[in-house]
Amino acid sequence: MHPKALLDACAELLRLTLQFNHPADAVVSRFFRDNRNLGPRERATLSETVFQVLRKKLRYEHMARSGSGAKERRLAILGFAGPRDFVKSALNETEKAWLDACDSVKPSDLMSQHIHNLPEWLVKPLKEQLSGEFDALAESLHQSAPLDLRVNMLSDKRADVQKELQAAGVACEPTPFSPWGLRLQGKPSLAKVSAFERGAVEVQDEGSQLLALLLDAHRGEMVVDFCAGAGGKTLAIGASMRNTGRLYAIDTSAHRLDALKPRLARSQLSNVHPAAIAHERDERVKRLAGKIDRVLVDAPCTGLGTLRRNPDLKWRQKPEAIAQVAALQMAILESAARLVKPGGRLVYATCSLLPQENEEIALAFSKAHPNFIPIEAAGELVRLKVQNGQSLCSGPESGREFMRLWPHRHGTDGFFAALWTVK
Repeated sequence: MHPKALLDACAELLRLTLQFNHPADAVVSRFFRDNRNLGPRERATLSETVFQVLRKKLRYEHMARSGSGAKERRLAILGFAGPRDFVKSALNETEKAWLDACDSVKPSDLMSQHIHNLPEWLVKPLKEQLSGEFDALAESLHQSAPLDLRVNMLSDKRADVQKELQAAGVACEPTPFSPWGLRLQGKPSLAKVSAFERGAVEVQDEGSQLLALLLDAHRGEMVVDFCAGAGGKTLAIGASMRNTGRLYAIDTSAHRLDALKPRLARSQLSNVHPAAIAHERDERVKRLAGKIDRVLVDAPCTGLGTLRRNPDLKWRQKPEAIAQVAALQMAILESAARLVKPGGRLVYATCSLLPQENEEIALAFSKAHPNFIPIEAAGELVRLKVQNGQSLCSGPESGREFMRLWPHRHGTDGFFAALWTVK
């Protein structure tokens, strides 16, 4: 595609994305469906340009003020995901000079908001938690997340799959924490890779794998993945159960559960039972009360731990929505807790960075339910042979009570997990 045409396409896609009517990945996918003439390289450039602008939106908007022409075009020029010589071939001399001036600006000359590129309502709670690590977190959120795979331990061994992938030209290495994970170099297409086609691997962030590991589901148990969604953790749990027992994948979205079906077929699991419910107090949930050995509640949340993958969330989420989200999380946790039988385990998790959705929910639940005894996450990770498992934990007192994953510390998405057992 001619440089000018590609830049114009980037500007148009940015215009659609920055309306924030829909998630960025959905807007990009729709654009590609409507423009099927685009090749793989053009699609990659378009997508990464959009996500680069979303990651550094405040900085680029600040710089764009000194340029000319449509705002979306100026942003596309600044965030263009390709060689500078290529994009310059689409510019006039004035635009070239403006771009050179923008590129020459040193980070030390920028204001703090143009360095961290986060909304101010989010900066305060992150600084309160991280203090001197805030800048490192902000910088990590400007990067693209790695592509992690989970090996299906029901059918394969990680070392064997690693060799198979490398023989197929897919460079990878074991994830540093999850015993099930492989981290790829770059983001190769997996659609026609044999290991993916036959269900030996699934795409899943290492942090998400650790949540399934913490549930510690065993052979023959009754287990519920309460907010299963598309079933990534469901599949990991089913494999850890060695395809025995009964695993319910429950969600209020039948559409999301439908996405589990092809993955389930590849996984070779027969112990998974998807169930769409109307709400957390659905009659189907009541029938399972007090019968379940393990319950995972990966609650709906702001998703702010996934900003490397979904940078539009920091602009689409609003601070006034957090209280509403927290109330929903507590309601879901309360309902899911009723399922756990004495001696069973409950795991509450989010992919949020905010204490209102994490520690505050867990502590309030513990206070209201003295028969639920907190389990120290650090000790569990050590018992489960997670390398350097204690480094993944934090807590209000001991520093070991909860699993707390941070992109800049651990290379995963941001995750939180709290665990309890029932008297």
